[in-house]
Amino acid sequence: MARYLRSRLLWACVMVVGIVIVGFLITHILPGDPVDVLVGDFPAPPDYVTQVRHEFGLDQPLSTQLGLYVANLARGNLGFSFLNRQPVLELILQRAGATLLLMVPALILASVLGGMIAVRAARHAGRGVDSVLTGISLVGYSVPVFWLAQILIVVFAVKLAWLPAQGMFSIRTPGTGLGVVADYAKHWVLPGACITVYYLAVVARVARSSMLEMLHQDFVLTARAKGLSERAVLWRHVLRNSLIPVITVIGYNFGYSLTGAILTETVFAWPGLGSLFITSISNRDYPVLAGIFLLAAVAVVIANLITDLLYAAADPRVRVAAPAAA
Repeated sequence: MARYLRSRLLWACVMVVGIVIVGFLITHILPGDPVDVLVGDFPAPPDYVTQVRHEFGLDQPLSTQLGLYVANLARGNLGFSFLNRQPVLELILQRAGATLLLMVPALILASVLGGMIAVRAARHAGRGVDSVLTGISLVGYSVPVFWLAQILIVVFAVKLAWLPAQGMFSIRTPGTGLGVVADYAKHWVLPGACITVYYLAVVARVARSSMLEMLHQDFVLTARAKGLSERAVLWRHVLRNSLIPVITVIGYNFGYSLTGAILTETVFAWPGLGSLFITSISNRDYPVLAGIFLLAAVAVVIANLITDLLYAAADPRVRVAAPAAA
């Protein structure tokens, strides 16, 4: 198992390096010049434009810029934001906190509810309950996030005026701790619902399919022959043996969480990485774009490593096969 883990760590490092290089090149071949954003819309003296370009290293060849970026990255320096005039690492960490406050509760809720729906649907496979739950999950997976977000705003924020339409906190947030939490929760409901509906549908469909496959295995017949109730068979035997594909989906969702809410954050003006990403693209803020790509790559790699470890916890056969696979 240790050899297997070391092998996975080595490949993870290789993938991160490759993604760093590809992300840097992609951000720098985008059309447009970031100097136009730095100097503004008004005509600027050529000497000033040259000075700005030299200050940010934009007068260097692309290969030189890449080498300087990798060297700075090795020292923990992700660069300096053209637009926001602050270190990229500091800016990204500020926005990542807001994104995690949006995504993590939604993903946990989607994972729990998706598993419960899958168990319920698998228990009544082929019946009306199964058809209804499967149809609901299919609709949740198919509905565009930006469309659902606008519908929720129109209904619950504009028509009923129950919930705020945008932002993470009110301008006049209560000063007490509970008041801040309540205000955050009120702002989270609509964007959180959009994200939860989509990921719940994904988890439910994958878990249901895996459980239906396990229901036809010999160990399920043996468990029923021992006199176990159907509930015990589903929760203690079928669900655990169905967790491998479910863990894969959940792990991928958590790895994707830092950048997976771009449309939702844009519609609801949530101050996270999604809105920062859109702003950075429109203003050609290369260091921020490269930093977001790097953060997303590291998050996905870490999520995949954790998923591999959870495989061994969920299925003992993984622990036995791991040394041979290494």
